[in-house]
Amino acid sequence: MTAPHVSPDDIRHAFSAAMSDMYRTEVPAYGTLMELVSDINAETLAADPSLHERLDETDSLARISEERHGAIRLGTAAELATMRRIFAVMGMYPVGYYDLSTAGVPVHSTAFRPVGEAALKRNPFRVFTSLLRLDLIADETLRAEAEAVLAKRQIFTDSAVALTEKAERDGGLAQDDADRFVSEVLETFRWHDRANVGADLYHRLHDAHRLIADVVSFKGPHINHLTPRTLDIDLVQARMPERGIVPKAVVEGPPTRKCPILLRQTSFKALEEPVSFLGADGSWQPGSHTARFGEIEQRGIALTPKGRALYDMLLDASRAIVRPAADGSNAADYELALAKAFETFPDDWEAIRAEGLGYFSYSLTAKGRAAHGEISGDIDTWIADGLVQFDPIVYEDFLPVSAAGIFQSNLGDNAQHEFAASPNQRHFEADLGAGVLNEFDHYAGIEQASIDACRRVLTMADAAE
Repeated sequence: MTAPHVSPDDIRHAFSAAMSDMYRTEVPAYGTLMELVSDINAETLAADPSLHERLDETDSLARISEERHGAIRLGTAAELATMRRIFAVMGMYPVGYYDLSTAGVPVHSTAFRPVGEAALKRNPFRVFTSLLRLDLIADETLRAEAEAVLAKRQIFTDSAVALTEKAERDGGLAQDDADRFVSEVLETFRWHDRANVGADLYHRLHDAHRLIADVVSFKGPHINHLTPRTLDIDLVQARMPERGIVPKAVVEGPPTRKCPILLRQTSFKALEEPVSFLGADGSWQPGSHTARFGEIEQRGIALTPKGRALYDMLLDASRAIVRPAADGSNAADYELALAKAFETFPDDWEAIRAEGLGYFSYSLTAKGRAAHGEISGDIDTWIADGLVQFDPIVYEDFLPVSAAGIFQSNLGDNAQHEFAASPNQRHFEADLGAGVLNEFDHYAGIEQASIDACRRVLTMADAAE
C-alpha cells in the first residue's frame, strides 16, 4: 500500500521551522530579535482589545507568530530554475518581479510564497529570491571570472534534487521522504565560512559591489536574513538597542499610520563574521565577510494599482527632499519629509476603500447572516445597511525600494552604487523557467471572490433555507 503524501503546506511549515532553528543557532542575535518582537506583539494586543478581536475574527491572530520571510541571492539561471522546482514542492510559487538595479543593487528578484487563503493561513512563509545581474558588472575580466566560479559550484545536494524529481514524478512525497527533503534542502541555506575564491578575487568582487562578493564567493547562497512580523515596528526599532542590537538608521516603506499600508521593514546591522580564503599555496587564510542580519516587518493593506501609484509618487516626493543616508545622519529629516509627503494618502479604512486605493475582503455581519429573502443592491448598499463588513487584505509581497534600502544598509554606510535602471522581466522568467504571478490580479481576485460569496447569500437567501 502506498504511503499517503504529505501536503505541500505541511512541508513548508516544517521547512520554515527548521530554517528558523538553524538561523537562531548560526545568528544568536536573531533569537534575541524574535523574543523582542514577541514581547512587543503581546503588549500591543493587550493594549488594544479591538485589534485582538479583529485579528481573531479574520483568522490572522495565529499567523502573527508564524509570519516570517527569508531572503537568498542566487548566481545562475540554473540555480534559479532548480530553486523554483524545490519551492513548488513546498507549495511556494513566484509572485511579482522586482528590479533592484534602480536602487543600486545588481539583482532582479521574485518572491516564492503560498498563494491560496488556506495555504497562507497554514503557514505564510515566503522567500525573497534574487538573481545576480552579472551583466551589470562593468569590468569584463571580473565578470568572466565571476561566471567561471559560479559555473563550478553545485548549491543543491544530490538527494535534494532526487527528492524534488520524485515529488514531481509522483505528485508529492510521503512522510519519510518529506522529512529527508526538508533536511537536504536546508543544506543549501546553511552558512559556509570557507570561501570558494582567494582573497584577491574576493576583494575585487567586493570593490565592484559587496553583494556580488557575497553571491559569488561562497559554496551556497546562505540565508542572509529571516524576518518576524511585528504589530508595532516603531517600538521594535526604538527598543532594539536595549537588547544589545544595533538597528539600521530608518524604517523602510511608508510612515507610521493608523491604517497601515503595504510593508514597513527595518533590520539590525549585518554581522562581520570570520571566513577563510584559499591561498595560492593551498592553505586557508583568515579574513572576514559581512552579509547576514535580522529583519523585522510590519504588514498593512495591499494597494490597488491606483493606490500603489499614489504611494510611489509620495515616496519619490519625500526622497526628492531628503534621501536617507545609510549612516543615519539625516534620519530625523527623512522621517519628517516622509510623514509630510504622505499626509495626502487617506488614513481611514472607509476612505481608502471609497477611493479605490486598497483591496478588502468582504464578509457578512451577524445581521447579514440572519437576513432572509432576496436582497437587492450592491456591496456599498449592503455595507450601509449593516449587512456586510470589510477588512483589509494583508499585503503579502515586497517593495523594491525598501528591499534595496535593507540591502544597502547592510552593505556598509558608504556602499552607494549607481546602475542604470534595467528591468528585464522576460529574461528573468526565461531563467526561472516560468512566469511570475501578477500580484494586483491576485489581490483583485481575492477581493472579488469575497464579494461574490456575500452576493450569493444575500441575493439567494431563500434558496439556502
